[in-house]
Amino acid sequence: MGTVPKISFEIFPPKTPQGNVALDAALDQLAPLRPEYLSVTYGADGSGQERTVRLVERLIDAGLPLAAHLTCVGATRDEVDGLARIWRDMGLRRIVALRGDVPGGGPWRPEDSGYACAAELVAGLSRIADFEISVAAYPESHPDSPSPEADIENLRAKQDAGAGTAITQYCFETETILRFRDRAAAAGVTMEIVPGILPIVDFARTVEFSRRCGAGIPGWLVEQFEGLEDDAETSAMVAASMAVEQCHTLIAEGFGQFHFYTMNKAPQSYAVCRRLGVRPEISKAA
Repeated sequence: MGTVPKISFEIFPPKTPQGNVALDAALDQLAPLRPEYLSVTYGADGSGQERTVRLVERLIDAGLPLAAHLTCVGATRDEVDGLARIWRDMGLRRIVALRGDVPGGGPWRPEDSGYACAAELVAGLSRIADFEISVAAYPESHPDSPSPEADIENLRAKQDAGAGTAITQYCFETETILRFRDRAAAAGVTMEIVPGILPIVDFARTVEFSRRCGAGIPGWLVEQFEGLEDDAETSAMVAASMAVEQCHTLIAEGFGQFHFYTMNKAPQSYAVCRRLGVRPEISKAA
């Protein structure tokens, strides 16, 4: 067997009781794979933030390895810092620090008395505690970025502010990830870059979500799912095989960790991890 990568999973706070049941089922399946951490997204609206806080605290109490998202949206510096201190005191040691998106879209404007960008947020968190801070990276450029070079400069600024790891937006063109890694290294980015992997669960929803976040949908990907709209089983097999192939290519290129965007659904990510050699921890009878 080849190199077995480290893994982590992204989840989000459910909005409904049914969503809570689905998330619990996903955690039951994913937790035995012993991920480095589960990252919990942070909503831009007030109710979304409250759901995040409740879920983070529940998972901390459950003893699961956790990385909580924090953004610059919808809060002052004092409010963000206060939450970070609460989580620090509860034992949280990992944070994913993000600028965040404006609710409803529109141009980015910092909050009054808030952090203006992710690099400022990283610097602020670094003053509060010795957090392990991850940040976002964009192989295909952030939708608000003026240029690919600006993306790299921003990533370097986040590293200089104290970030230790960068998690990429998912990208289906593996060569794009490799070129981004090389450009970042040439610009002095030395922190680990962890590819974000999206095992596709619903292709139509993936296309719509990708339009909003600036991730490309190449023609060859469309062809793979053409005619599978009513064939969930085959679609799942195609999606898992493509994600496994992408991960194997990236492992051969020296990557040692992947961050899976689960969409709160475990089977696809679980299957991919198993094919990569990640095995669940099985308790042994005494």
